[in-house]
Amino acid sequence: MTTTGAARATVQIEPETRTRIRSYVTEHKVRPLATTERMAVGATLPSDVELVAVPSEWGPSLTKFRYVYSNDRVMLVDPGSRTVVHEID
Repeated sequence: MTTTGAARATVQIEPETRTRIRSYVTEHKVRPLATTERMAVGATLPSDVELVAVPSEWGPSLTKFRYVYSNDRVMLVDPGSRTVVHEID
């Protein structure tokens, strides 16, 4: 059996987890990434964009991802493909 293309996993984030993530970014004064590129779900980030490890307090289902904070949004990124998989605004 051959499969073509990448399977896209939908990332579900509960409202309370979204709140926890926004609070984390505020409390830890995460410095936003200055970029002129529009980051969106499905976009592949260039190799010069630094991906940050997801903290354990965001929940065990998210620690396999990395994140980027830009334009008041947290973008969850698949570190293997560097693809944005979820946006939290």
